[in-house]
Parts: sequence; structure tokens; C-alpha cells
Amino acid sequence: MQTLTERAEKRPTGSYTTKLLEGGTAKIGKKICEEANELIEAADEPGDAGREHFIYEAGDLLFHTLVLLAHKSVNLEEVAAELARREGTSGLTEKANREKKN
Repeated sequence: MQTLTERAEKRPTGSYTTKLLEGGTAKIGKKICEEANELIEAADEPGDAGREHFIYEAGDLLFHTLVLLAHKSVNLEEVAAELARREGTSGLTEKANREKKN
């Protein structure tokens, strides 16, 4: 995450991360959607090759998600704190509470 944060601050020329960051939320979001679809497709592939492809695509999805976090100046500790806050709360309860606020 430190490397991504540095790239977000310095924007080195020729960096794929810089290209994504300069495209903003729309470009990064498009890549996240693309990578999520590829991960889902890879999940159905059989055998060791399918497993390796799934791991590869999971890495891509996580990378692009981390780029979006860096773009929004959100660190992993903040996300971890949010997950910890939810611990012990049913997903259905958490969703119902969100809907009440909206």
C-alpha cells in the first residue's frame, strides 16, 4: 500500500498506477468491475490451472481496489477498523441499519 500511496502523491511518468490515478474514480472503477468479472469467471475453471488463474485474478482485483483506496486517500487500517466495527453484527442487520439511515 505504501508504494501505491507514493505513486498517488508523486505520479511517476510511465507508471500504470499513475495512469489509473489520472483517470480518476471512473477509470479505476471500470477496471475494478472488469477484474471482478474476470475473477468470477476464473472461479469456475477446474483443476490446478483454474486455481492459479483464480489467484491471479484475485490479485488483479485486490490491486485495483487498493489503487482506488489510494486515490481516495483511504488506508487499509481504516478499512480494517470498519470491518472490526462490523464484527459480531449480522450482515442482514447491518444492511437493515444502512437502509434505515437512507
